[in-house]
Amino acid sequence: MNIEQNQLEKHNDSLISSHQRKLNFLKEEWSHVDLESIIQKLVDFQIAIPSWALGTGGTRFGRFAITGGEPRTIEEKIEDVGLLHALNGASGAISLHIPWDIPQNAEALKSLASGYGLTFDAMNSNTFQDQAGSAHSYKFGSLQNVNKAVRKQAIEHNIEVIKQGVALGSNALTVWLADGSCFPGQLNFRKAFENTLESLQEIYSALPEDWKMFVEYKAFEPNFYSTTVGDWGQSLLYANKLGKKAYTLVDLGHHLPNANIEQIVSLLLMEGKLGGFHFNDSKYGDDDLTAGSIKPYQLFLIFNELVEGMDAKGMNHAKDLGWMIDASHNVKDPLEDLLQSVEAIMIAYAQALLVDRKALNAAQDNNDVAAAQEILQNTFRSDLRALVAEARLRTGAALSPISLYRDLDCRKNLVNTRGLNTIATGL
Repeated sequence: MNIEQNQLEKHNDSLISSHQRKLNFLKEEWSHVDLESIIQKLVDFQIAIPSWALGTGGTRFGRFAITGGEPRTIEEKIEDVGLLHALNGASGAISLHIPWDIPQNAEALKSLASGYGLTFDAMNSNTFQDQAGSAHSYKFGSLQNVNKAVRKQAIEHNIEVIKQGVALGSNALTVWLADGSCFPGQLNFRKAFENTLESLQEIYSALPEDWKMFVEYKAFEPNFYSTTVGDWGQSLLYANKLGKKAYTLVDLGHHLPNANIEQIVSLLLMEGKLGGFHFNDSKYGDDDLTAGSIKPYQLFLIFNELVEGMDAKGMNHAKDLGWMIDASHNVKDPLEDLLQSVEAIMIAYAQALLVDRKALNAAQDNNDVAAAQEILQNTFRSDLRALVAEARLRTGAALSPISLYRDLDCRKNLVNTRGLNTIATGL
């Protein structure tokens, strides 16, 4: 569904007085900071929405389609991301997963996306599932497989995804591998690594000059003894061996419990090998929960390292890394969940932009541990929602996206248009 300009204006008019009071308080509280430059950075910052996150997710035990009105086609998925972008002004790209969303007419899709102010983010290949009509199974791995024919099939799939991405105007390929083993002795670790590297090299050679390859890692699942790209170190090994267009992609849920993700981020940035993020949150493992819903302080600390590291290298915050949500919506309306994730990410980014770098560096240089902690925690505890809302207002989006989403009965309208029992493709 489309949101009309007068609907946005009416919504914002009803909240503008309260918003201005909150914003004026922040301007007084942070009068020593150039808030205008921070607001502009928030305006520029965009977080891609994955096509597979627009429907109800599920677990290994079941899937409960509770919302209705789920997008049945790639065109409807683009419409849903367009709806999100109209509401928050910060979801200006969609990331496709092949073969869940195979473009039939690239030019028509580009035109449709452009009408919503959207571009196409990184393309995602799929060799963790057997596809209909495939000659070979990925039961025992894809790019690592001992069978050369299976590896070749997986390579050709990735190259096809690149071609589809070129037609859509994308400029990156994300490779996540479920390859690994469940039991000791099942595979030879060294050969699995070498097979994977050789396969990735062939895919890498098919990348256009202006493209990037993101090598995603995951500590466990679906294999539980070993994973061929199991951590950031293994991903970095591949990226370094592949070349300048290969980078590590960090999914916040793809770590063992209590991993220091902010330190990982800092070192990858230092090495020039951080490609981007898949944002989510977790309590136990790869839970794929709403970003910032469980560990908001960790999300802030990650952004603190991102801002410091990107500024040290003179990087463009909005363009030089890939930013995307990767979550599963098992009990919430997927669109509300995505709006919440984007809000949490924007708040964490705003907080990181407000950190007093000079004071923090001085505390670090003097080993003043308490002062360093106070600087970070005082910034984190500041309510910066009005800054994020002001950025939305300046893009023509809603001061309170979820409130407007509910006031306009967006989900009900989607159900009326698409039906109650629809299931999003690819899930």
